[in-house]
This record gives sequence, structure tokens and C-alpha cells, in this order.
Amino acid sequence: MNNFFIAQTFGKSSNYTDIPNNLFKEHNVKKGLRNEDGTGVRVGLTRVSDVVGYEIEDGKKVNVPGKLYYRGIEIGDLVNGKNQERYGFEETSFLLLFGYLPSKKELREFTSTLSRNYHLPDEFLEKNMLRTPSRNLMNSLQQSILALYDYDEEPDNVDPYETLLKGINILAKLPSLSVYAYQSKVHYYERDSLIIHYPKPEYSVAENILYMLRRDGNFTEQEANLLDVMLMIHADHGGGNNSTFTNVVISSTGTDIYSAISASIGSLKGPKHGGANICCSEMIKAIEKEIGLKATEAQMKGVIQKILAKDFYDNSGLVYGLGHAVYTVSDPRADLLKACCEKLAKQKNREDEYEFLTKFEKVAKAYLAGNGKTLSNNVDFYSGFAYNMLQIPEDMYTPLFVCSRMAGWLAHNIENKLYDGRIMRPATKYVGETISYKKREER
Repeated sequence: MNNFFIAQTFGKSSNYTDIPNNLFKEHNVKKGLRNEDGTGVRVGLTRVSDVVGYEIEDGKKVNVPGKLYYRGIEIGDLVNGKNQERYGFEETSFLLLFGYLPSKKELREFTSTLSRNYHLPDEFLEKNMLRTPSRNLMNSLQQSILALYDYDEEPDNVDPYETLLKGINILAKLPSLSVYAYQSKVHYYERDSLIIHYPKPEYSVAENILYMLRRDGNFTEQEANLLDVMLMIHADHGGGNNSTFTNVVISSTGTDIYSAISASIGSLKGPKHGGANICCSEMIKAIEKEIGLKATEAQMKGVIQKILAKDFYDNSGLVYGLGHAVYTVSDPRADLLKACCEKLAKQKNREDEYEFLTKFEKVAKAYLAGNGKTLSNNVDFYSGFAYNMLQIPEDMYTPLFVCSRMAGWLAHNIENKLYDGRIMRPATKYVGETISYKKREER
């Protein structure tokens, strides 16, 4: 391709740059599907989950501490109720998919169903992953999900019940697909040893992830518990988050579940969505290196000023892990994860890092909000530290998000099939000119 020609032609074209901001307001177009006060434009109804970050009183937005509900149950109650139970994520998935908390027998049957579907089809690993490793694990996951289409006898059957069965099969296989994508990458591109552990049916999803990732396959109960909690708090986040909305939009066309999930993974890959956890983790490491773990409040403010001035880290001007599209005061997921991190940090003698994080969060929130305003943290602020304590490589952060969010994607996909069913077709307003066609020889 003649890149010079393309660049030159693109540069002289005004068709990509001549939509002034005032036209959006004039035609009542909501950029990013968000209202002027920051609230989201409603695009559907759901009984799956609810994200509460503010209340509307007398027509005005009022900031409140964040709440996250799965099928009406607060996420904190789910996490605290699980205690050291191994199958917190499995119970959460059951709740999201079926609408109620399972009995002991139902949970046992559900976990057995998942474990029977842990393994990949014969030769799938060799044909679809080891021979074609990807530099990006999210791309590898998309390819693998689409490849599973060809192992399904009725892949285009989009009946809600059939979609549920297919979705549970994908949910069960995602830990293997994610870990094997990572092992394939490091083996091919980094010339590291290829370590393949097959999932154990007696292990939970969290336990299997740690077992398959680690060379020796060993992990502690506390480590598995933390990862289990992380899977729980990432399992869903309402119908309006980008990847879930993408899933519903794609599936509203009547396409198969494999296409819809692959599209959601593509959405979650983005640094403004699921990929933000890596950005936050790398930013924190850069800050720690710059000012040290014993940094003063003044030093922290100084590095924040440099970030805002686009003179530090990635020069984006963004302090990752702080601020959220819905939460205004606090993110309940971040608060739960913070408490879990504190416990494990003590066990792993990493209290200095934990204390640095909590201090930086406090300083940054006060500095960035100012004038009595509030600023929420978000789950990404502590997730990188949690994954790091679990010895999980950064490449795996967002794929593990996929393993968790699959439960929510599936629940919303089925709900939309049952209670909406119409193809999503919003509108745009044309604001260009109409011009006459010129014959080629006259141009």
C-alpha cells in the first residue's frame, strides 16, 4: 500500500474533521451515549444487575457511595457470605444466570456441569493455539472462541436455552483458553519452556487458573480465595458497560453466541475498558520507581502534577484507577478488593506496597477532586496489585477479566433474547452537505 498517498489524501480531506461540537448539542446527540450531567443514556431494561453511583433527586444528580447488585443482592454480601468457600465465583455465576442463589445440591450440580466442560476438544490446543500463537492474548481468545464454533453441531441455534448451554460450555473452557494462550505466547515469542497442565475436575475455576499458570501447580488457600473474589466482583457490571452492550447489540441481529462473545472480548481489550487494569498497574510501578515506597504526600502531589501535565508515564494526562463513569464517591468492588489485598499483603510481607497504594489513593483523590467534590476510585486501582501478589503476569490481567465477565455477558444475552428480541438500530443525524456527482474526467 502507498502509505504516502493515503496520508496525503487523508490530510487534505475535511470530511473527518468538520463536525463542530456545537452540532452535537444542537441535534441533541449524546456523545458516548452520555447525558450532559455524566449519566448514561438508557438503552434497555434489566433484572440481571444494577450499578448505583448516584441518585436523581428533584431532577438533579446526587453523588452517593457506590453499590453493585447481582440479581438484587449486594456484591459485598455475596463476597462476605462466601467466607473461605471455594466456589464463590461458581455461586455468583449461578445467581446471574438463573436469578437466585443455589442450594447446596444445585451448586454441586452446577460445578459438576462446569468441570465436565473444562477440557478443550481433542487436538484443539495443538491445531488452534500452539501452531498460531498471538502476541496479544485477547486476540488469541477471540480466535479460540470463534474456532469453538466449528466444534458445535448446531452453532447457529440461538434459542435461549441452547444459548445457555453453549455459554456455560464457553464459561468452563475460558480458563484453559486463557492460560494456554499465555503459555503458547511465551513459548513461541520468548522461547520459554512450554508448560501445559490440564484442568483438574475437582478444582474450582479460581484454583484451576492458578494451577495451570504455575509451573509447579501449587497455590495456597488464601491465594485461591483472593482470585475467587476477583472473579466474583468482575462477573457483571450492568447492561450499559461497553462489552456487555456490545454483546447485546451483536446478538440482537440473531447471530451465534460465539460471534457475540468474540465481539465482547474485542471491546474488553480496549485500554478504556478492561485493558485499563494493565495501564493502572504499570503507572503505579512507574510512580513507585520515581518517588519510592516511603514517598511523602508532597512527592505524591508532585508526580500527580507531572502526570496531569502529560510529563510522566504515558504522557496521556490520565491518573489511572481513579474516577469512574458511574461511581461518584466509591467503587464497592475496589473497597472489597482493597480489604482482601490487605490480608494477603500481610501474609506475603508486602505491607509497604499496600500502604503506599492506600496513601497514594487518598492523596490523589483529594488533589484531583478538590473544592469539596468527590472522586471515586475504581476496581483497577487495586486489581493490578492483587494479581501481582498472585504471581499472575500482566498479559493475563484482561483475559482473566474475560473469564469472569463471561457470566454477565451470557446472562444479559439470554435476557435480551427473552424480553426484547428486536435488532438494535439507533440513528445518527447527517450534518454534511449534498453535492452533485462529477464525472471522473471532470474532477
